[in-house]
Amino acid sequence: MNLNPKFPLYLPGVKNTDNDNVSIIGANLHEDVTSLGYFVSSNGSIEIKIQNDYPTKEYSSFSEILKKFIADNHLENVSRLGMAVPGPVLDGKSNPSRLGWNLDVEEFKRDFGFRNVYMLNDLEASAYGMSLLQDSDLEAIYTSGHLEKGNVAILAPGNGLGEAGYYFDGKYLRPFATEGGHSEFSPRTNVEVEFYQFLNNIYGIVSWENVLSKTGLFNIYRFLRDVKRHPEPEGLAERLSNGNFVQELYKAAVEDDILICKIALDTFLEFLARETNNLTLKLKATGGVLISGDIPQIIKDYIDKDRFYEKFKISDKMENMLRNIPIYLINNDHTGLNGSALYAAYPQE
Repeated sequence: MNLNPKFPLYLPGVKNTDNDNVSIIGANLHEDVTSLGYFVSSNGSIEIKIQNDYPTKEYSSFSEILKKFIADNHLENVSRLGMAVPGPVLDGKSNPSRLGWNLDVEEFKRDFGFRNVYMLNDLEASAYGMSLLQDSDLEAIYTSGHLEKGNVAILAPGNGLGEAGYYFDGKYLRPFATEGGHSEFSPRTNVEVEFYQFLNNIYGIVSWENVLSKTGLFNIYRFLRDVKRHPEPEGLAERLSNGNFVQELYKAAVEDDILICKIALDTFLEFLARETNNLTLKLKATGGVLISGDIPQIIKDYIDKDRFYEKFKISDKMENMLRNIPIYLINNDHTGLNGSALYAAYPQE
C-alpha cells in the first residue's frame, strides 16, 4: 500500500531505518466486528499479509481475540501491536463503553511479549489509514478537484459518532482525535425543539451522537412515528427490528417509497450537514471534510449531494469560507485497521 499524495501525512519515524521490515499486528476494535491484520513495514508504508474478522460479542476480552488470531495464523515473534479503540485513550489506557473492556498497553506488552504496543482512538487511526486510500475510495460531494492545504475535518456516523481532524502544519497533515460527537445537540426549528424534548426525556443530556448514529437514526424514526404521527405501514416495524435497521430503513425508503423512511433519511442527512458545518468551523478545516462510517456507506446512493452542500454552507457569517471547502465520502471500511498498523510502524520514539 502506497501513501496517497493527496494526504501529505506526517509520520515521525518514517526516516528511521529501524522501522523497516518490522512485523506488526494491527487491530480495529468495534462493537460488532473486531478486525485484525498482520502487516510488515516497508519503504515508508505497510503491506498487509493476513486479515481476519471476529464477532466481538462472542469473546470476553480483546486478549482472547488476539490469542486466537496469533494461533490461527501461526504467528511468532511479532514485534509491535497497534490498536484502534472506540473511545478516548489516556496514558496508554482506555475503557470503551461500547466494549466494556479495560485496555492497557502495558498489559499487552507483558502478556504477549510485543516490543511496542500503541493504542489510539479509532477515528484517529482512520485518519492515518485514509492516507493509504486510492482516489477511487474518495467520492466527491463537492470539490475543486483535490484536498486543499489546510486543516481537515473527519466525521464518521456508525455505532457512535466519531469526529477527528488533521492539523496542517504548513507541510504535513497531523491526525488528532476529538470526542466532539459527545458535544450537545442544539435544535434550530420548532420541530427540532420537539425532537430535542423527546430525546431529553430519554437521555437527559442530548449529544450529537444521539442523533447521528445508528441509534440516532432510530431516534429520528421513532420521533416521526410516535410524536409526529407519520403512519408506519403494516409489517414495517417487524422488518426494521429483525434485520439491519439502517439497511432495512434505506431499502424501505428507496425500493418501497415509504414516506416515513424517506423523511427519516432526509432529516438525518440535514443533521449530518449541520454537524459537518459545526466541526468544519471549530477546526477551521479549510483543507476539506471527509465523511466516513457505516451509515454514509449504506445510504450513499440516497444522498442528494447538491442539497447536502447547500445545507452544509449555511452560516451566520462564515458562508464565504464554507462555500469553497471540498467534501468527500470515504468508500472504504478498512481505514481504522490500516491506520492502527501504519501508526505502529512509524511512531515517535
